[in-house]
Amino acid sequence: MIEPIYEDNPQKVKMIPKPSTLRLLFQIPVIVAALGYFVDIYDLLLFSIVRVQSLKDLGVSDADMLTKGIYLINMQMGGLLIGGILWGILGDKRGRLSVLFGSILIYSLANIANGFVTSVDQYAILRLVAGIGLAGELGAGITLVAEVLPKEIRGYGTSLVASVGLLGAVLAYFIAEQFAWRNAYFIGGGLGLLLLVMRVSVFESGIFTKVKEQSVSRGNFLHLFSSQKQFFKYLRCILIGLPVWFVAGILMTFSPEFGKALNVDVPIVAGKAVMWEYIGLAIGDLSSGILSQYVGSRKKILFLFLVLTAVLITVYLFVPLHSEVMFYAVCSCLGFGVGYWALFVTIAAEQFGTNLRATVATTVPNFVRGSINIMTPLFLLFKEHLGLVSGAGLLGFITITIAFLGLWKMEETFGKDLNFLEE
Repeated sequence: MIEPIYEDNPQKVKMIPKPSTLRLLFQIPVIVAALGYFVDIYDLLLFSIVRVQSLKDLGVSDADMLTKGIYLINMQMGGLLIGGILWGILGDKRGRLSVLFGSILIYSLANIANGFVTSVDQYAILRLVAGIGLAGELGAGITLVAEVLPKEIRGYGTSLVASVGLLGAVLAYFIAEQFAWRNAYFIGGGLGLLLLVMRVSVFESGIFTKVKEQSVSRGNFLHLFSSQKQFFKYLRCILIGLPVWFVAGILMTFSPEFGKALNVDVPIVAGKAVMWEYIGLAIGDLSSGILSQYVGSRKKILFLFLVLTAVLITVYLFVPLHSEVMFYAVCSCLGFGVGYWALFVTIAAEQFGTNLRATVATTVPNFVRGSINIMTPLFLLFKEHLGLVSGAGLLGFITITIAFLGLWKMEETFGKDLNFLEE
């Protein structure tokens, strides 16, 4: 049983699960969602880790390394935008499990094919296809876990999924260190195909199954724009996640360039920076989930982590850290600061009814990831006029400010019953 401890405000209730209740966290859907996200992150971040080596092998010069890297990242993130809408609608129309199966199959096959590329254009097309596949995993997994678990421990479940999943970046780094980049792609694809075997034993959300039997519109993406109130509720969910991908997509992906500009004593390896960031991110995600359960608020913890992120971006860019060790330490701390990713996706899932929940939970994180297509041109523009470091600083300030504005009037969803529909 779960014993709620009520405070002065009954809406703020700390749910402290007994050990017996924690067994619910290790149901098959939660385990598969966590492992699915683990493989998802492995494949998503693998390009950032092997970017330099793979492009060199394809004949790209050092002078073109940054622009070609941005081109490929934009293709991957463009795929995430397309896939986010596709899988989100499918998740509400056909079910959460359909998305888990289809997305894993597509990104697994695409990543195996990545190991055979012979040109940058082939690489770009396959990163686009992989991005479409990768777009479905997180939203479907978080939606399924949020609907399967009791509301009192929902935050623990989604944090567990994200924390385990984010460690996929660590595995990607070690695999890339031990194997050639082509083999690293083969391994990622193989892991995804193995995951499909586990997916067979996963059961569908009971909440969704009941809604499926009703004559109600499901997965209507345009319904999110049907009113000003609905649109701004959806927009806020996206805006609060922008700093996460600014850190991952700009500061970590191009960490070798930042290390050089900041006069770090040895060349920075992008893969190592990503690994340390994601170790911090996994710890941060677990911490933010536990803290939100303890405090009884999603918004307060998200605000705290946004403030921490703003401070750490400033340290990364403007505090003279010439030591390699200190640079990677700040990368890890930055990861912890943006470790509200699971909280952010959970909030998005909790904001909307069952007939739109998968659409929102799938499109929101992918629109955030896809925002790199806006961030990178701005980054290059600011870099041209202000320099690499100051340009990144201005972009970071903009993303943090936008995130605070998104959080400002957002509804508190802690402990919210998810058995409702959007009319």
